[in-house]
Amino acid sequence: MDKLLQYRLQRLISTSPGGLLKGGKKGIEKESLRINLEGKLAQTAHPSKLGSALTHPYITTDYSEALLEFITPPYSEVQETLAFLSLIHQFVYHHLDQEILWATSMPCAVRDDHSVPIARYGRSNVGKMKHIYRQGLGHRYGRIMQTIAGVHFNYSLPETFWPVFQELENDTRPLREFIDDRYFCLIRNFQRLGWLIPYLFGASPAVCKSFLKERPAGFAKFDRGTYFLPYATSLRMSDIGYKNKNQANLGISYNSLSEYIDGLTQAIETPYPPYEKIGVVVNGKYRQLNTNILQIENEYYSFIRPKQITQSGEKPTLALQRRGVQYVEVRALDVSAYDPLGVNEPQLRFLEALLILCLLKESPPMDTDQQQAADHNQQLAACCGRDPHLKLKQNGRTRLLLHWAHEICDEMAGICELLDQGEAHRPYTKALEQQMEVLPHGERTPSARILAEMAHRQEPFNDFATRLSTIHAEYFKKLPLKEDQYQYLTELAQESWQQQHAIEAADNMSFQEYLARYFAQH
Repeated sequence: MDKLLQYRLQRLISTSPGGLLKGGKKGIEKESLRINLEGKLAQTAHPSKLGSALTHPYITTDYSEALLEFITPPYSEVQETLAFLSLIHQFVYHHLDQEILWATSMPCAVRDDHSVPIARYGRSNVGKMKHIYRQGLGHRYGRIMQTIAGVHFNYSLPETFWPVFQELENDTRPLREFIDDRYFCLIRNFQRLGWLIPYLFGASPAVCKSFLKERPAGFAKFDRGTYFLPYATSLRMSDIGYKNKNQANLGISYNSLSEYIDGLTQAIETPYPPYEKIGVVVNGKYRQLNTNILQIENEYYSFIRPKQITQSGEKPTLALQRRGVQYVEVRALDVSAYDPLGVNEPQLRFLEALLILCLLKESPPMDTDQQQAADHNQQLAACCGRDPHLKLKQNGRTRLLLHWAHEICDEMAGICELLDQGEAHRPYTKALEQQMEVLPHGERTPSARILAEMAHRQEPFNDFATRLSTIHAEYFKKLPLKEDQYQYLTELAQESWQQQHAIEAADNMSFQEYLARYFAQH
């Protein structure tokens, strides 16, 4: 075991048995495609009774008008996070007419790019910017790729943890500087170890043929409507999924907050010839926000992100620079096809313990070769993680994925014990034990179960996902929605429309000027 990890765990136990690590804030962002009862992408507008996608705090849209995004507040208890996510689902199902939510990450049968409606946010400048940014993504990478859904896990350590941890580390820097540095230690280690998440929880081993149009090299034909990779765990996280090959050589560093901000800023300000060919305004209409490598920060597709809540109109890099890292956003989870919510409690407890492990383990800076090795491991785990002979790169050598995975889980045991202090049912330890039982049995992973079920039922991917989507829809429709909860979300929806109208009424400059001012922020 990592000696520094052992030392830190012992110090934390002796200082405050169990208390310091408990109560970190946990939030979820979950994307779900709306589909019609034929199993095809909905062409209808975002339901108005759900509120304004521009201003609603919990119900919005991602890339497409048909791609709902549900956002929970951050809670100290994971059950509260999931209860709120369930409440949003229940409310949404009250207002879906002849439509249901798609149960998987990889999209349903999609005819072509033009059949994917881009999300709209009204006529304000900020609403136009969000829409044009998505236009740009469509021109750059294609619209179909943007319909892939995922689950993002937002996590922050308890505020009371940081000053004690800093004292234990004998660190005399300003507290914010220490916190930023340690969140980046966490991020680097998650880059190194996060491949474990697609292996254990990946749920996208197959894809509808309509997504790919033609079979990529190495892919096999599963049946008349499906392509797959035999050992795949998460095609969503693979080269055919939510990735951007143009960003592979950006070299954005995770060695410090300042290096990360500098790398992102350079990408946002550097023109890219293929995007210059697309143009910005063509025949009087915007095609993208600019012709740079990244239009804005959110275009950078990373496994995990440092985050700070932005103020109105503030660039994310400036928010980080001004107020430091508030939490991390983990973007490695597929939508869990077998869970109505797309995610489950043991999964989130395991992930929280893994993030704390990443914080407490030694985390030296990463050079270009090490970052490329981490990216390589993430790709291998996503496309062929269940191959029992698969080897990953670690410190200049190769080792079996399964051996390394066991080592990581063994190191998590002490953290789970700390998180379980005072909990009779030991939920973190049980979540870890559950996955340690899965580790040597690739056939028990969600990705393997999906392929086995499709084969047993002779069911193409689209039929499999449609069936589960229907089951989940019935589940939410039968759940009782309390009158006060319904009223709360109804009033919130109405308030969001009022906020959107107020923003639109307050606009006092042209869109061109608004965009120039936005990008001029320093």
